[in-house]
Amino acid sequence: MSAGRDARWVLGVDSGGSGLRVALARAGGPGPAGRAGVVTSAEPVRTGPSGIDAAHMAELLEPAVRELLDRAGAGGGLGAVCVGATGMASLGDDLRAGLPSFLRGTFGVRRLALAADGVTAYAGALGERPGAVVVAGTGLIAMGTDLRSWDRADGWGHLLGDCGGGAWIGRAGLEAAMRAFDGREGGSEVLRKCAEEAFGGALGGLPGQLYPRTDRPAVLASFAPEVALSAAEDPVAEGILREAAREIARSAAAVCPAPGGRLEGTVPGLALTGGLFRLGEPLTGPVREALAARLPDVPVVEPAGDPLDGAVVIAARLASDDLVLPSEPRLLHLVNAV
Repeated sequence: MSAGRDARWVLGVDSGGSGLRVALARAGGPGPAGRAGVVTSAEPVRTGPSGIDAAHMAELLEPAVRELLDRAGAGGGLGAVCVGATGMASLGDDLRAGLPSFLRGTFGVRRLALAADGVTAYAGALGERPGAVVVAGTGLIAMGTDLRSWDRADGWGHLLGDCGGGAWIGRAGLEAAMRAFDGREGGSEVLRKCAEEAFGGALGGLPGQLYPRTDRPAVLASFAPEVALSAAEDPVAEGILREAAREIARSAAAVCPAPGGRLEGTVPGLALTGGLFRLGEPLTGPVREALAARLPDVPVVEPAGDPLDGAVVIAARLASDDLVLPSEPRLLHLVNAV
């Protein structure tokens, strides 16, 4: 049975490789202060031949949303929903086709945004002003906007890109370990020992452990903290982090305004967000240096919030008919009468 629409409440969803987070908020108070509650599921939404599985997301969403509505005494209706998902740009066809009808039939939703995780990260970090954001975790993507269109750099996955992200750093560290194992130039004995401890035993068996796994990016990224911890004593590890910092700066520069660039105007700030920056000074120090060299006139600002906050911000603006961020079919897809 459909629920009646209640414009006082909006829903934000953040879906990624580590699971699903759902937040209910009052339409007039987006962000952490306006949240009425958050429900987290450690089970990620499945990805299949048709991309992100809309039916599986609906299966995970329904009990979470009902729990939040019950907690808040919100009846059952929602004014607007924003779903941010990793892979939405390239793997979101099934979600765009199947999720709107589920949300309308189950919760009476008539205003919906389906967004790439880079867009919700942007909205969480900078809100609705022009600027640029680098989102770095297992992967890496940079997003920029002048509020007329979006510009994107990287986010192409661990085989084709995500340069400077966690999987990239971890893979580079393991390559250095394998070089040392072989006795080849460019290896690191420090990282070899770390890899043997992390993966158990001699590294000749590492390919057999790694290649068959479907979660290879996450496994590679799990070695990035070892690279960071080794950087103070190991020049190879330090060099990997410095190159990662240069890659981060390259992606940031690709989406920031520049003479003759695709985005025009002044960027009020560049935000760095995502779990990779929790590696701390061994990475953030070189990142500051690389950004100062490449983008000397662009201030780096603290992100105001995270991707879940961004999903709530977008939903709240949808509910009040004043969303400023530009829509784009694969990055920020708006459905106003689902």
